[in-house]
Amino acid sequence: MPGGLLRRRTLFTLVTAGAGVLALPGSAWAEDVRSIDLGGAPDRVAVNPVTGLGYVTDPQAGTVSVVDPRSASVSEMLHVGGEPRDVAVDAKAGRIYVANPPAGTVVVLDGRTHDLVSVVGAGAGASALAVDERADRVYAASGSTGTLAVLDGVSCTLAALVPGPKPSLAGIGVDPGRKLAYCASTTTDSVEVFSIDTGKFVASVKVGRNPTGVAVHHDSGTVYVANSGIHHMSIVDAGTRTERKTVLLRSESSALAVHQGTNTVYTNGGQNGLGRVDGTAGTLSGELSLGINPGAVAVDQRTRTVWVTDPLHGRVFFVRDF
Repeated sequence: MPGGLLRRRTLFTLVTAGAGVLALPGSAWAEDVRSIDLGGAPDRVAVNPVTGLGYVTDPQAGTVSVVDPRSASVSEMLHVGGEPRDVAVDAKAGRIYVANPPAGTVVVLDGRTHDLVSVVGAGAGASALAVDERADRVYAASGSTGTLAVLDGVSCTLAALVPGPKPSLAGIGVDPGRKLAYCASTTTDSVEVFSIDTGKFVASVKVGRNPTGVAVHHDSGTVYVANSGIHHMSIVDAGTRTERKTVLLRSESSALAVHQGTNTVYTNGGQNGLGRVDGTAGTLSGELSLGINPGAVAVDQRTRTVWVTDPLHGRVFFVRDF
């Protein structure tokens, strides 16, 4: 399917809230913005940095689109059935994981052939996924029961099903070095901290209203939280387990992703597009309008290409050099 090529430059004034207020004038520039028409209602997206392929779920169609940004085309359509929501990639093990909340399962696909490897029970409502490549573990948080499923990526079995401290959990992020997982709780405006070593939830951190997305910068252990009920992103300090700062955005943010090499956070909290946050400084450093109401966000760790779904128009964008 053909992709559209755009070059966009946006001038803006930014304000960052938290420990002091800073006004930062600047400009955002993306050299290459392309979109691919997928049809349907694309939802979540994940990228394999080894192959460069993106995986986009469509819960209405029960499919996962395999998108090749080099040819600007859908290279394969995977019919996984059910209502696939979140998708995660383990590039090291060569596995793709797809959550199916109604069935309470996680579908495991071969990352090279895309053949079905296994279907693993993960508890009712399992909808948000995160992968720990170091330990070959997959974590699935339930949006309906608040349980956290721990899956063994080698044997494709359920290692543990841990009752959550809150009635429902949304986004999840993993810090493999510190052996911690962070789960957003929309009902209590908090992030619940799970110790991988003990297999228990050990702390709760208050953040913004209706947190839904979580990403962790592995080197620093900094946790970034997208708050869908308020115009700011929370920055959580892993050491003190407190909200260290908030970054004011143009709109509510429901999804984000962090580029590990640069500690740059990309969020759908921009004005009809993306916001870019300098994670080290804790400041908003750029905004790019795509003319859409953006959905999920992912970033290719190798090329730094940012992927954004457009559920309303059935498209996916990939943005280079932003």
